[in-house]
Amino acid sequence: MAESNKYEVQVTRDVKVPMRDGVLLSADIYRPKGEEAFPSIIVRTPYGKTSDVIHNNGCFFAENGYSVMYMDVRGRGDSDGVFVPYRNDGIDGYDAIEWMAAQPWSTGKVGTLGGSYLGRIQWLTALTHPPSLKTMVPLVTPSDPFVEWPTGLPNTQHICWTYMTSGRVMQNVDVVNWNEVYEHLPFIDMDEKAGRRSEQWREEISHPYLDEWWKHICYQDKFDQIDLPVLHISGWYDDEQIGTPLNFIGMTRGNGKGNGEDYKERDARPYQRLLMGPWPHQLNRSTKIGQLDFGPSALIDMNQYQLRWFDHWLKGIENGVNEEPPVDIFIMGDNEWRQESNWPLARTKWTSFYFHSIGKANSRFGDGVLLEKAPSGVTPEEGAKGKADFDQYLYDPANPVPFITEMVSSQIGGPDDYSSVERRDDVLVYTTAALSDDVEVTGPVKAELFGSTDALDTDFMVKLIDVWPNGYAQRLTDGMVRGRFRNGMDSPELLEPGKIYKFEVDCWNTAHVFKKGHKIRVEVASSAFPKYDRNLNTGAELGVTTEMKVANQTIYHDEMHPSSIILPIIPR
Repeated sequence: MAESNKYEVQVTRDVKVPMRDGVLLSADIYRPKGEEAFPSIIVRTPYGKTSDVIHNNGCFFAENGYSVMYMDVRGRGDSDGVFVPYRNDGIDGYDAIEWMAAQPWSTGKVGTLGGSYLGRIQWLTALTHPPSLKTMVPLVTPSDPFVEWPTGLPNTQHICWTYMTSGRVMQNVDVVNWNEVYEHLPFIDMDEKAGRRSEQWREEISHPYLDEWWKHICYQDKFDQIDLPVLHISGWYDDEQIGTPLNFIGMTRGNGKGNGEDYKERDARPYQRLLMGPWPHQLNRSTKIGQLDFGPSALIDMNQYQLRWFDHWLKGIENGVNEEPPVDIFIMGDNEWRQESNWPLARTKWTSFYFHSIGKANSRFGDGVLLEKAPSGVTPEEGAKGKADFDQYLYDPANPVPFITEMVSSQIGGPDDYSSVERRDDVLVYTTAALSDDVEVTGPVKAELFGSTDALDTDFMVKLIDVWPNGYAQRLTDGMVRGRFRNGMDSPELLEPGKIYKFEVDCWNTAHVFKKGHKIRVEVASSAFPKYDRNLNTGAELGVTTEMKVANQTIYHDEMHPSSIILPIIPR
């Protein structure tokens, strides 16, 4: 070793690694110089293995005593074969791990690392049970189909990702007018509007509910088949955030067996760790997202954090990883880190905040109120004064409610100011009084809407907002339900016009303190464009039509239909 206690690094480019079907995948290998064997870390990517970030990370882990493989997935970069997202990555991952473990400069113990696409394929690989795989570090990991985008269609901005990963090299997304592309109908033709036809895009749209084609690449229903220690990492403003807490919950409640000798008959539940920071999909790059700065502690040394994990699970170093609380979360508002023993937090006080109005909650200038008190019936006197126990608005797909975001798919939304969007009459707004004390909301957020429509199918969106004293309406988290999928993504059923339904809306997770003087606000609308595709309200087959219908929407908040948002309040 060098005097700095770091190993000198040697890099070998474009190593051809054979898969079981004879296809050769290209890998760059970073490892300490010499003949000594070291544990291995594998990162498999569709985004190219030649960036400065990859080179620096490869050198970091090699300097610290690891042999590291960065591999182009099948059909991307310098690898042979055809790129079909996720379809080959499980068995290719198995073959890459076992090839790496068999090299003379590997101890035979392998960990995997990577974010987004690179995170999800770690789970698909784990399900193939490579014997040499000992631990995983998946970051900002996408969920199973339709968990993040429960519309039956890819999210609108997925066409940008599909375009970017077309062919073998990264395509330039900055030369496309994405706003025009997203507005194009029918949805299935957006690829041609972008200028590059994609059979993958069209295949996905031809499967508008959870069928066997999609189930082939599901993993979140199989945690009982995985017994690995896993370090789960994401950010509160990651646009695929929902997957990481779900995976942590799934693994702490699951109990897989038989994934290699070291873990045979071992219960993996105690060996999970969750890290959630104040970050977007591009993790840990800045203390700021948009206009908000989360303070100097928002950034951590991510390489060192991951190194401690690998040192324990691949080198057997007793560095305290398994003696610390398993949950590290950043509490926004207070802007500080906190360790917890579980997720959701055991001390959570699940609290319903109910919608109230006198029938005109439209826009932030309306009369919508958010109270812990459940609604009661309208008295005759109140009825005579015009009080109503419901609110109505018109949803026109030709004029959808905007979701504030950059147009490319690298990050969808953030802690943006929705005060201008809340001027619209097709947005219902319910707000508490100014808070007399700080209120912490940390955990999963759910909404229960009682609603009806005159359409055969429509959407309802719910957004949780922190209203600052200066009027800044900070988006925290949101979610949606598509009417025809109210009973599940594998059970589409159109709505009966005029019938009142109870819609349950998963609004994902947050960890945030509403400060004294701020207000808690909920928005309800029927579009969030372009985050979600527009429901055209006709009940027709999804993605292939252009006909639109304006829908008359009603949200109820009476004694029998108490619409609410359920917040995970943490006692201070």
